[in-house]
Amino acid sequence: MTDQCFGHPRLAAVYDPLDPDRGDLDAYVRMAEEFGARRVLDIGCGTGVFALLLAERGIEVVGVDPARASVDVARGKRGGERVRWICGDATALPPLRVDLATMTANVAQQIVDPQAWRETLRGAYEALRPGGRLVFETRDPARRAWEEWNREASYRVTEIPGVGAVESWVQVIEVSEPLVTFRWTYVFAADGQVLTSDSTLRFRGRREVEAELIARGYEVEGVRDAPDRPGKEFVFVARRPRETSPRRSGKPSPARGPHGR
Repeated sequence: MTDQCFGHPRLAAVYDPLDPDRGDLDAYVRMAEEFGARRVLDIGCGTGVFALLLAERGIEVVGVDPARASVDVARGKRGGERVRWICGDATALPPLRVDLATMTANVAQQIVDPQAWRETLRGAYEALRPGGRLVFETRDPARRAWEEWNREASYRVTEIPGVGAVESWVQVIEVSEPLVTFRWTYVFAADGQVLTSDSTLRFRGRREVEAELIARGYEVEGVRDAPDRPGKEFVFVARRPRETSPRRSGKPSPARGPHGR
């Protein structure tokens, strides 16, 4: 099920103005440059902010997201024609050979079902060229970020051109580790409509994530810090191994990077 904040047309249309500071994406842009990526798969692209940042730099981007309302917003933005948009997920992609696959913000944690997570990692692996990288972030569960998610800390009123004032706040409604469920509430002043969106995140530890990546055939190159939230998140850099050349005898070398299926 797609969360309402991404799947409801009215909420998807105001998602960007309600969360205008996307400085968290700067680190991903720098990594795309660091790795020399010319083709990128943006998994969970949402309203397309990151995909369009890359496209502006001449990078070929495929953005995939299961929320059609968000994809429609992305497609309608200036420069949207530069990106290939797919309404779906990483488990059923067309043939691709990208240099880099990404899951920014909460995308990785929103895949809460263990089997769906394994299939997403498999789908990303198959979309990468040999030597290509998967980069994503997840919050360190030891920091218990959800303890700061409450109405008092999150309440705000945002004036949105053409929409009017929108009140919004978040509250945690259930903690059953490793799952945390929270609810965003939105009140549209123009007509008084109240909409809510429930989301669940899975908090995975570093060793758990590394084990899953290795089981799916990746090499874990490193685990970085999130520059905008130092000490609070893990940023995983994993690579699909390069294909090995046949031995001189003509016999194939031992297989590397099994999918783990």
